[in-house]
Amino acid sequence: MSAVEVCYPLERNLPGWIERFEADEVPGRWPYGLHELAPAGLAVTAASVSQPGRAQSALARLIPAAARARLPRFAPIGTGLAWDENVAVRMSALRPRQEMYCGVIWVTDRVGRSGVSTTDARLRSVLRGMRGIFVNSRAQVAPLREFLGAGAPSVEFIRFGVDETFWRAQPYPEVPLIVSVGGDRDRDAAVLYEALSLVHASRPEVEIIVQSASSVSPPPGVTRVGHFTHVQLQALYARASVVAVATKPNLHASGLTVSLESMATGRPVVINDAPGLRDYIVNGDNGWLTPMGDPRAMSERVLAVLANPTEAAALGQRARASVEARFTTKHLARSLAGFMGIGGSPDAPFARDAGV
Repeated sequence: MSAVEVCYPLERNLPGWIERFEADEVPGRWPYGLHELAPAGLAVTAASVSQPGRAQSALARLIPAAARARLPRFAPIGTGLAWDENVAVRMSALRPRQEMYCGVIWVTDRVGRSGVSTTDARLRSVLRGMRGIFVNSRAQVAPLREFLGAGAPSVEFIRFGVDETFWRAQPYPEVPLIVSVGGDRDRDAAVLYEALSLVHASRPEVEIIVQSASSVSPPPGVTRVGHFTHVQLQALYARASVVAVATKPNLHASGLTVSLESMATGRPVVINDAPGLRDYIVNGDNGWLTPMGDPRAMSERVLAVLANPTEAAALGQRARASVEARFTTKHLARSLAGFMGIGGSPDAPFARDAGV
């Protein structure tokens, strides 16, 4: 196989990310640890890709990705990789390669809720031009295959992973603290706040910190913070007794990143039982799954964790062990390399930062 180019959105500021990595301020040299794709002797580079202009978008619609991949004029020899479908659109229009792969996160839930829009139909054309597509939630595989239709590229489930060397195991805290982190479109602030309100009523002395950009006002006893840096999150997870995440019904495993970061730190996670999460969390062993939309069940589980810190610490150790065994960026890169047929190794050297 020829060189592999990993595409990131321009606004990710990859050069800045690399600088912060070298200062130990972010996990992974490249986002999602994709620098670890490089096996010995294979060039893996990264590119920052802007939104395509009208001309590029028109060309992409006129000559579908699958056709351009067969034309050297439009698609240089090599392999392109985009983390999600939004970046895949940019890659297909601006940096096409003869073989292209991408992940999918959002379209399965959007189509399942609202049907196929004009934008989604255009996206489908781009995705059908990929050589292969991966998802981090097994629950997305069948709906995505149905959306893409007959003759579409292969769709495979690949486990997500986090940088366990950045999210280091920490001793279980003596002072209780409840933490919730994240605000993607499928978080359920209303259920979370109701659950935390019940916890506060029972344990008013326990500090509760929520990182969220939601417009829903937090209840008494809950401190809301709009943003944390990765370094601040390191410190917050280290102080946490339990990490609680409430989500709406979804297929893409909303809350997965926060869950694995917390588990790597050695903290119990309490999260709604969305499809796809059971590939990562074994209820009662390395985390806790509570019924979707049930704030009382979530509050009761959080209170139970607080009531038994010895058991919580032991579960946190099992959570850390499960991340080390299956859910690191090295595991992710190895699986992606195999999926793309590049024979990657989990111990491969750093890729080059050319083309950022």
